[in-house]
Amino acid sequence: MSFRLAVCAEMVYGALPLIDRVRRIHDQGFEVELWDTRGRDIAALAATGARFSSMSGYFGGSLVDSDSADEVVASAEKLIPTALELGVERLVVHPAELGEGGVAVRPLHRATGQMWLTGLRTLERLAVLGEKHGVTFALENLNTILDHPGIPLARAKDTLALVTAVGHPNVKMMLDLYHAQLGEGNLIELVRAALPHIGEVQVADVPGRFEPGTGEINYRAVASALAQAGYGGVVGLEAGASGGPGVEAGDAALAAFRSAFEV
Repeated sequence: MSFRLAVCAEMVYGALPLIDRVRRIHDQGFEVELWDTRGRDIAALAATGARFSSMSGYFGGSLVDSDSADEVVASAEKLIPTALELGVERLVVHPAELGEGGVAVRPLHRATGQMWLTGLRTLERLAVLGEKHGVTFALENLNTILDHPGIPLARAKDTLALVTAVGHPNVKMMLDLYHAQLGEGNLIELVRAALPHIGEVQVADVPGRFEPGTGEINYRAVASALAQAGYGGVVGLEAGASGGPGVEAGDAALAAFRSAFEV
């Protein structure tokens, strides 16, 4: 297999405690993605032996807001020890601050030049922080049609432009193809264009945000395009199981994910 496969423990096996979800994902040969790690037993997570591919990399502020960009960098720095303890490679950030359920804390529907400049400068500061500690910050694209209305500079072409402008190895793109399909489409050309700047690829099918094979995206074709382009990094399943939160449904979702990316 040419890809490293990871699974977001926040979205599958919901009937199990988090630590058991991590163990089950790990036991099936997948790496593990996490969201907010605050308040969680980091030592117990590390003791599972799982390889953690990514986690949330900030918990306050907005990359593109000059009044709160310092908060992004400060919160990112506070999360570095957790990332190092878990061996996390990528810390995920977003173009603006997300609240409960992914809702924009301060909805904005028009991007200004100042937002672009502030976003660039904040990412440059994260690049320095990442280089110092040996981690990468990954800027994730989002969709504003369904899940994250009011987040500026969230389209894949915008996040790619910001990451390209930074031009630093410790700032990459978390290319989320579920979000890109909802907002932009043309996924195969998108992965080809973004390839030099991709830190990780995340997937889920549309509609529903379930495992590959449950919706309209031809993930076998996407996998072939990634392989042909030379991508050999992490592909992460950030999706629920279409059969529900139970163990059998989760196992089936992981099997479908693995099958889609066997190229």
